[in-house]
Amino acid sequence: MSAGDQPRSGLEGALLALYGHRDLTLVKGEGTRVWDDQGRRYLDFTAGIAVSALGHKSPVIEVALKEAWDTGLMHTSNLYRTRPAAALAEFLVQHSFPGGVFFCNSGAESNEAAIKFARRWARTVHGEGHSDVVAFRGAFHGRLYGTLAATDRPRYQDPFRPLMPGVHFAELGDLDGVAQLLEEERPCAVLLEPVQGEGGIVPVEGAFLCELRELCREHGTLLVFDEVQCGLGRTGDLFAWQHHKVVPDILTLAKPLAGGLPMGAVVASEAVAATLHPGDHATTFGGGPLVASVALAVAQTVAEPSFLGRVREAGARLRKGLESLEGPGVLGVRGRGLMLGLVLEEERAGAVTSAAREAGLLLVGAGARVVRFVPPLTVSDEEIDEAVDILREVVA
Repeated sequence: MSAGDQPRSGLEGALLALYGHRDLTLVKGEGTRVWDDQGRRYLDFTAGIAVSALGHKSPVIEVALKEAWDTGLMHTSNLYRTRPAAALAEFLVQHSFPGGVFFCNSGAESNEAAIKFARRWARTVHGEGHSDVVAFRGAFHGRLYGTLAATDRPRYQDPFRPLMPGVHFAELGDLDGVAQLLEEERPCAVLLEPVQGEGGIVPVEGAFLCELRELCREHGTLLVFDEVQCGLGRTGDLFAWQHHKVVPDILTLAKPLAGGLPMGAVVASEAVAATLHPGDHATTFGGGPLVASVALAVAQTVAEPSFLGRVREAGARLRKGLESLEGPGVLGVRGRGLMLGLVLEEERAGAVTSAAREAGLLLVGAGARVVRFVPPLTVSDEEIDEAVDILREVVA
């Protein structure tokens, strides 16, 4: 059988069918609303899975795009420096910790680069034999070969083995288990999300993060925080680690960074940056002038104290509304800021999100028993109340 005769079960039109059945075609958006090709309006509490932090058709992004477009530089490659990338890197360092920034195109790429940087640092500082990584149960760090190996999903991993070797999993909260791995395996890095996203919207306890920071320091191991989903204002702080004041050695960012344009970033401490050299890593598109211009405008907007205060207020209102739904079938609410999960008694997150969509509310699951709420950070009180009212009818 020739390639042209293969069955089309892996296709969705001309698209590879890698995302399951999708029966909703979106054609327009504004603020927290989107419209499908049938003219029906929806309240969007997915925001492109925590991406559209400033909502759809944001005037902030519109102005930044126009100004960047007027320069005539959409792309230059990284053969040359550009002012937008330099300004964005400086902004991220000033608002996080001293070091340097690498730009790429996605969260998986950010985490992949972080693993490489950690290995490069360990080889320079410790020599051979410090290449392993400790990750955590419930983690999701991406679907490239390194990040997939650090993602605790056998059904994602199994079709693509062998994966990158040397990843060891620990349980969140089990400091003794982590200590044993650090002693026995001598890893280059410990990698975790301060708030697990795909793993069910699980905030990591502050005491555990503090103790983990000290443990990594004692063993000469880098602490890497994956804030691809929980970073950049989502939790009510600019970075999720700031809630507990636990500073990592490497920080990864992506989803909301450029407001919907593809961009990822790795912030590496000065000690890590000092071990990196030309040719150690690269990207063609990362940090392009147009995307970096938009990302700088987004980051500057989100970093405003009044903006972050509003995220905390909106998150508290949404949490209170979701907690009012607790009862038969609903176990509780967890998360922080505008990254919340409604925990269900049974594995029916898919059924709830489907019913909510039919009622005009777009939601996404975080596992089989958790419905995730990651609306635009600009969501209004009225829209929060409307979403809770819709969901009340759905879960009833």
